[in-house]
Amino acid sequence: MSKMCSSVEIGDSMIYIFLFLILLIIDQYSKFIVDSTLSVGETVPVIDGFFNLTYVQNRGVAFGLFQGKIDIVSILAVIAIGLILFYFCKNFKKISFLERIAYTMIFSGAIGNMIDRLFRAYVVDMLDFRGIWSFIFNFADVWINIGVVLIIVEHIFFNRKKRVK
Repeated sequence: MSKMCSSVEIGDSMIYIFLFLILLIIDQYSKFIVDSTLSVGETVPVIDGFFNLTYVQNRGVAFGLFQGKIDIVSILAVIAIGLILFYFCKNFKKISFLERIAYTMIFSGAIGNMIDRLFRAYVVDMLDFRGIWSFIFNFADVWINIGVVLIIVEHIFFNRKKRVK
C-alpha cells in the first residue's frame, strides 16, 4: 500500500485515516451490540411506527440481492475496495476535500461490511425505518450511500466551473 500511495503524505491523510477509523468503529460496535444482545429477527422499537432496531443477518448485498452468494459478493467487494483505494491514492492530490471525505466514507463502509462477511459469513443489519423504507441496513451502508451522494453533489454542483472551461 505504501508504494501505491507513495505520493500521499501521512500528514495530509491523517484526517481521512481518523475519519475512516471512527466510522469503522461506529459500524462494528453497533453490529457487535446488536449481534450480542438481540436474536435474529428481533425488533426493538425506538420511535414507534417509524424507526426500529431489527436484527437481520444479510447474506447478500444491498436490498437483499444475491442472498447466499457470499463467495461471489466477497470477491466483488474485495475488487471494489481495491479499486476505491487505488483511485483514492492515485488521485488524492487532484480530488477535492469533499471527494476525499466521500471516498473515505465509501471505503469505510465497504471495509465494515467486508469484515462481517469474513468473520461472520453474513452482514449484520439493524437500522429499520419501516415507517418510510422497507429495507433494513447498517451504518456501513449509510456511510457508502452518503459517500456516493457527496460525490454526485461534488460533480454536479462544484465541478461545473471545471467543465465549463
